[in-house]
Amino acid sequence: MVQTTKVLPVSEYLLFGVVLGVMVAIVYTIVEYVFDKFLSKALNLGLILIIKSFIYLIFLIFSLTIIAYLAEDYIGVDFPNHTGWWISNKIFWMVTAYFIICSLLFSFIRLANDKFGKGIIFKMLIGRYRNPREVEKIFMFLDMKSSTSHAEELGHLKYSMLIQDCFFYLNKIINKYDAEIYQYVGDEAVISWTPKKGIRHLNCIKLFFDFDRKLKRHSKYYMKKYGVQPEFKAGLHTGKIIIAEVGTVKKELAYHGDVINSTSRIQGKCNEFGESLLVSAELMEKLKLTSKYQAVSLGDELLDGKTEELKIFAIHRK
Repeated sequence: MVQTTKVLPVSEYLLFGVVLGVMVAIVYTIVEYVFDKFLSKALNLGLILIIKSFIYLIFLIFSLTIIAYLAEDYIGVDFPNHTGWWISNKIFWMVTAYFIICSLLFSFIRLANDKFGKGIIFKMLIGRYRNPREVEKIFMFLDMKSSTSHAEELGHLKYSMLIQDCFFYLNKIINKYDAEIYQYVGDEAVISWTPKKGIRHLNCIKLFFDFDRKLKRHSKYYMKKYGVQPEFKAGLHTGKIIIAEVGTVKKELAYHGDVINSTSRIQGKCNEFGESLLVSAELMEKLKLTSKYQAVSLGDELLDGKTEELKIFAIHRK
């Protein structure tokens, strides 16, 4: 008896492709979410990539076997779906290699975005910052309170672990508020926004209070592990800076401009006034605070190294 092949319309073949595509998208999203949310802190990058590759391999074996069984009923062709069929199947290994290479490529893009900020790697590739460019930015200098006493009490090793734990939660909310980490300096983080992104929805203000709320929410963890409750202070300012690529080894984007020094000195005034968040008048003029926040004028201050006074405001959350 001659087996006949059932010819299907193009829509049926597309259906199989759509089903496989949806399955791949769902599994990929779940795996990436679980690793990013729960395992990125506990596992090193190399181990994460190996585990992900193994999960994707198992998924492909399972999904392609199921699809082969289903396709047999429709097309009438004996697809390879017996136990171990995938071991010697060249098409399977081609699909697997393609899938894993794409996964590694996406992981590389994510790492590049984490390193330089969203979209920066592309701008560096096309040489946008090869020549210095002037742009306007909002800067936040975020520093741990009582850092010296914490370091003396905990010791340098445990204190460094504390900083890692704190910045782990900071990194979780960076994208939520359209911010970029410019650099880490000891226990200080320098965060930036474009004016549009920083002012929109009060992102530059909300990030600080959301970060503070996360630290307090995990107070039991910090007290149990370190015996201290970490708190941070911050200064916010805006102005024009110069961005340029610097170096050939360990190349990076460098920001130059007076606004950076001024933001650092504004943050340095937090201890003097006993405040957690200070904002320059120049930035306050652009912000439209909601009823959740209160701005308190601290008057004109002469910052260290400056000849002109700068008006500063303290921001409180009601």
